[in-house]
Formats: sequence, structure tokens, C-alpha cells
Amino acid sequence: MGLKDLGRIDDVIHGRMRLGIMVYLADAETADFTELKTVLEATQGNLSVHLKKLEEAGYVAIVKSFVNNKPLTRVSITPEGRAAFAAYLDAIAGLIGKAPK
Repeated sequence: MGLKDLGRIDDVIHGRMRLGIMVYLADAETADFTELKTVLEATQGNLSVHLKKLEEAGYVAIVKSFVNNKPLTRVSITPEGRAAFAAYLDAIAGLIGKAPK
């Protein structure tokens, strides 16, 4: 435990916006783009960039569709994303000297 856990910090998750996305999806499982934009107080462009990075890592799945002729983007945490997020939390716990639960 301690500084050796620093190397276990996942840089994909560690950014403030991506961490916020992962925290929200870990609880909600799925959210639409507008919902994430609102709760994270993000701009459309900023959120899009961070979602793309998480999608490229395989941590979220993004499905685009139309509802009543309006675009709808749904984001879901993947099993890989859930595992990566759990490992991230474990590494943070190690850094601050807390045993994982």
C-alpha cells in the first residue's frame, strides 16, 4: 500500500470529467448524453471528448438513436469499465492507506 499504488492509477479514469462520468454510471448503469451534461455541468464538446476516450478504452458503450425524430445518445458502463473503476478505487484507497472493502 502507499506510493506503490500510484502506478495503478488509471489515467483514462483519473481526469476530473471522466471520473465524474464513471462515478455517475457506476450507480446509474446508463444515462443519456443530456443527463450527463447536466449533472457534470459540462459543455457538449467537452463531454463528447471525454466519452470518446472512455469508449476507446472499452469502459463505456455509446448507442445513438432517434426518438421522435430527435437524436438520443445513451451511455452505459461496460463490465470492463466497472472492473477498471473498481481497480481505480482500490488504488486510490491504497494511496490514502485505506483497506479495500
